[in-house]
Formats: sequence, C-alpha cells, structure tokens
Amino acid sequence: MKNKTTQTLSKLTSKQNIYFTRRGNTSIKTALKLAKLQNKTKVIIQDQGGWITYNQFPDQLKLELIKIKTDEGQSILYELKKIIDKNSIILWNSAPGYICFENNMKDLYDIAKKSDAILINDISGSIGEECSKYGDILLGSFGRWKPLWLDQGGFIASNENLEIEEHIFEEEFYDKLNTALDNLEKRKNFLFSISNNIKKELQNNSILKENILKPEQIGYNVIVKFNNDEIKQNIIKYCDKNNFEYTECPRYIRVLYDAISIEVKRLKE
Repeated sequence: MKNKTTQTLSKLTSKQNIYFTRRGNTSIKTALKLAKLQNKTKVIIQDQGGWITYNQFPDQLKLELIKIKTDEGQSILYELKKIIDKNSIILWNSAPGYICFENNMKDLYDIAKKSDAILINDISGSIGEECSKYGDILLGSFGRWKPLWLDQGGFIASNENLEIEEHIFEEEFYDKLNTALDNLEKRKNFLFSISNNIKKELQNNSILKENILKPEQIGYNVIVKFNNDEIKQNIIKYCDKNNFEYTECPRYIRVLYDAISIEVKRLKE
C-alpha cells in the first residue's frame, strides 16, 4: 500500500521522491534544516496567509526571518526581487489563508532559481492544483481540516535524494491515505461548491457584498472584512444560521484585517 501511496503523491507533485513524516510541522522544520545545510541563512515568508510555525522555526534554527508584503497572502513579485539572494530560503504557503491559490508559483520558482535560492512550497492546502508542483522542496500535512484529512502525518517531496529519517506508519495509515487520495478531487469540488455558494449568497447581501476578499478566485474558506460591529454581527449571524464554523481575524494564518473567516475547509461530506 505504501508503494501505491508514494506513486500517487509523486504523480500529484511531479516529484520523484516522497518521504513521510510524523506531521506537517515536522515536514516544515526538516525542510528548513535541509536548506540550512546548503548554507542558506535567511527565510522569506508571506506577511499573512502562512502557517503558525513559519514564524517560529527560523528563530529556533538560527535563521534570519523576513516577512514580505503580499496581496492578502498572494505574492507581489517585485517585493521578493528586492530582497532575495543566494542565501535565501522562500517558505511559501501556496494556498494562502485557504481563500485562494498562489497565482505566481512558477514565477516564484524561476526567481528562486535565478538567485540560487531555495523554494519550499507548502502544499497542504493546494495539493492537486497547478501551483502545488513548483518548488525545490514540496511539503504537506495530512492533519485535521486539510484536503487530505487523516488527523496525522505529513510528507516531503523532491527530485533530490534527501537525507531524511522517515516516520514509519502502520499499514492502516497508508490504506486511509490511499482512500483520501482517491477522493481528493471529490472533496475539493465539494468544498469549492460550498465556498462559491457562500460568495453568491453574500453578494446578494447589500451590507456584506463589498467586503468579500477575492470573490472571483477559487478557494476553500471565505473571508469577509468588517469595519464596524453591524457588519461583523451580520457575518456571524449568517454563519450561525448556516452552521458554518468561523474564526475572527486578524490572524497570521488568514489575513491581517478585521474580518471573519468562514471555515469551509472544516466541513466533511
């Protein structure tokens, strides 16, 4: 079963080598350690839309941390070009805030290669999308609320033979992961459909329609900004009425605005 799982992930990521880890955070820290071994000294991350440990692991590994300005988590290429050099690691979530997908991932990779930098692409939320295929090292989580939701495990993918001590799972884990991989497109389409319906409904709301972030883009979550309590309570009322879980922003892993993030990605079919 592990061989089948590895083959499927290799095809999805366009990378030859797949390594399993205990969890997504293990994948992130391992990837940073591998990059540091190549004499990289600084980590460039999104100013919003990333993951919690992007802010923690560089300091633990004695790497300089640099946040660059983004368009609600999506890259602004000239901001990257201003600071990238051969000492750089780009650690990027290609599904920023789970509200969209990175639309410049190939360009990010090209910039990294020209600068002799390393691109680490976190594809936990973007797996199966075109943007999930670009990077020197790809990594992901199979944790709670992910497109591949197993409540445990992670992976690293690369065309290089990496010195990684793989985590050994029971055969049942690979069985469940194979099932999740077989159902990945079905799950994604289920979540995209709900997300799109939410956007359509909110666009019919005279109070909320102008406050939806990236309404024209495909994504899992729907984030709605507010600048007063009336708008905030309208969003919360909508969520409660439809039994949608939500979180309040600003949060680094979503956006840095006052906003409500409707957590569509937490739903199960």
